[in-house]
Amino acid sequence: MSAAGRLRYLFGVHIAGRAALRFERLRSEHKMRSRESWRHRHLERPLDVSPRLKELISRHYLTGRYANGARKVAWVTSGAPIEVLTALNIFPIYPENHGAVCGIRRTAEEYCKHAEAAGYSRDLCSYARTDIGSILSGKTPVGRLPRPDVLICCTNICQTVLYWYQVLAHHFGVPLVIIDTPFLYREAPSHAVAFVKNQIEDSIPVLERIAGRSLSHGRLRDVTRMSRDACELWLRIVESGRMKPSPITAFDQFIHLAPIVEMRGHRYTVDYYASMLRELNTRVGRGMGALKDERKRLLWDNLPIWFRVRWLGDLLAERGVSLVASTYTNAWAELADMIDPERPLDSCASVYLHPILNRGTGHKLETMKRMIDYYEVDGVLLHSDRSCKPYSIGQLPQRESLSSEAGVPALLIEADHNDPRSFSEEQVRNRLDAFLEVLGV
Repeated sequence: MSAAGRLRYLFGVHIAGRAALRFERLRSEHKMRSRESWRHRHLERPLDVSPRLKELISRHYLTGRYANGARKVAWVTSGAPIEVLTALNIFPIYPENHGAVCGIRRTAEEYCKHAEAAGYSRDLCSYARTDIGSILSGKTPVGRLPRPDVLICCTNICQTVLYWYQVLAHHFGVPLVIIDTPFLYREAPSHAVAFVKNQIEDSIPVLERIAGRSLSHGRLRDVTRMSRDACELWLRIVESGRMKPSPITAFDQFIHLAPIVEMRGHRYTVDYYASMLRELNTRVGRGMGALKDERKRLLWDNLPIWFRVRWLGDLLAERGVSLVASTYTNAWAELADMIDPERPLDSCASVYLHPILNRGTGHKLETMKRMIDYYEVDGVLLHSDRSCKPYSIGQLPQRESLSSEAGVPALLIEADHNDPRSFSEEQVRNRLDAFLEVLGV
């Protein structure tokens, strides 16, 4: 780290950058207060906290842009134990979240083609192709991604990340830390928790050398406490979808999910979700739903179709259908009660063992059945994601089980979370139209 790098970081992030982002947020908030700013026929106006979300995400990528030379940087998988990194002041970048931004901004297809031209198969996860293509082309919609000093790969979401991060380690020539999580067919045995905890403990000296400081266990407890607080607030936010009408849709959750993924362990994340929850509670008190006329309620399974979130949300809203819950956004909330700030490494091992993708298909089916009852949904949309095979496996028998055992119809939609070449708008629209006719809307 250099004095010049620290000065660039101080000015670019904390002085000029934050001032510009705050000005943009205040301008957006002022515009939202105008009655003329929102005239959607079927959706109520966006949440008032939305400009704060944009500010948080922009500040995160702005920090990354100036991080090299001022802070150490880790590129991490979405299911990695972030608390240790945050406690060591190592700045995290999530290639999957960056991939989602590329999907929303409609640049993912271009980056995927760059990766494929370099020999990477189109059968690979579109997040991996987006990320690799972005690196090879030098392009990104967020300005610039910082070069990593270390890579953290946790296998609790899929095995693809292991090979993906080996490619990154070879490209950047930096250390790769792997946290291997045994797959769970039932609850985690004690030896599996100990196995993961030992790996996290073994990673700490490596990360301390990279950070140039020792891990403060007091700081780790504080970070873990803020992670728990943020996850508990996120749980209450997604559970507000059980209200009738629902004050929030899963499409809203897909967007507001970003801080809980890449900004856990920070006070500003806790404050943001506390403000969001207060606003949702106010809407519930007023009987105000996310839709102006909620007639039917659905559950979503799998990742979003990032490049068609707005289109699909509008299509359902036109028919009075509210997507009130999602297994994907619920996955970032359901493990909140496992987080124990007084036993940060033990609870870290348990939490990162139990994500929905590190458990059997029977667990996901039972989760969906519980959510069907809890949110009182009328049907389920199963996104058969060409790119995310671990999330999509078992959906065909799950669709039959949801109909025969849970008593609700389920529709399978074939798409890809980030690559629009694997999406047929006409086919999805036709299938949805037929499904909604079954529901009576």
